[in-house]
Amino acid sequence: MRPILLCLAAMIALPCQAATLRPMTSLSGPTVRLSDLFDDAGPNAARILGPGPALGGNIVVEARQLAAIARQFGVNWRPSSPADRALLERPGRPLPRDEAIAPLRAALIEAGASDSCEIELPGFTPPQVPVTGSVQAVITQLQYDAQSGRFSAALSLTSDFMEPVTMRLAGRVQETIEVPIATTRLPAGAVLRAGDVHMARIRAVLARDDVVRDPAQAIGMALRHPISAGQPLPIADLVRPSVVEKGEAVQMLLNSAGLTVAAQGQALEPGAMGERIRVLNPVSRAVLEAEVTGSGQVRVRPDSIPLVRAPFAGAGRTRLAAGR
Repeated sequence: MRPILLCLAAMIALPCQAATLRPMTSLSGPTVRLSDLFDDAGPNAARILGPGPALGGNIVVEARQLAAIARQFGVNWRPSSPADRALLERPGRPLPRDEAIAPLRAALIEAGASDSCEIELPGFTPPQVPVTGSVQAVITQLQYDAQSGRFSAALSLTSDFMEPVTMRLAGRVQETIEVPIATTRLPAGAVLRAGDVHMARIRAVLARDDVVRDPAQAIGMALRHPISAGQPLPIADLVRPSVVEKGEAVQMLLNSAGLTVAAQGQALEPGAMGERIRVLNPVSRAVLEAEVTGSGQVRVRPDSIPLVRAPFAGAGRTRLAAGR
């Protein structure tokens, strides 16, 4: 009997395996377990000690507190110096704005907003969510005023790796339309080419005036005023480009009885293709109304009456050409 008792006493006297302090641990959940502080923590390793830091945060457990925890849960560990400590961090990432907007947009569309609306969320501060694992976002308590576009709602976030989070959202819905806009800044007088405009969605409030809705309406037209990049094109600012400039020497053509009479004149105002402008005959000093037919060329009707009669009878130098 005595040898057995001696053996049992020896077994009791043998210390259990020594634990090792974990100086830094990344937590995957919202709680701290004994095994997060010590390796080989013994039978209580899975024991929950309390809540961990918030996502993206950390806590430091100092030597005295570590020693007290080890004694309480039978962990074979003692601090080697007062500088011993354990850092517990909980990695997180900011919730992407799109992940908050997506369920909000769906709720607003269901409440009557346009599916192409633009959502403003001033002052939105993204909450921290786990680095790994999916996050479920749900919109509740939505209040939406279609007339003003203003809304408020609650955004609830849940995940297997975080405690539920609810935050308030408030903002405004802006209706949008798709129209051609200027690709770059365009100066006054620029004749628009295909690459100068492209289709884009803009806020409807930016298109209160009558604006171009189809690029074909703008290409080949000239601008009365400069347009900034990203701006829609007001129809009132578009004119046909001038092919005759004020003061330019033009060829005046008059077709009559199978003959074409040509004479030199001077444009008194600019004109686009097909427009009627005033032209001066520099020899007779008569002012005629003529139709612009091409670059530096106008056509005078045979029955055209001078707008300003010549001060004296005279004839400009003309030439006759057989009519085609």
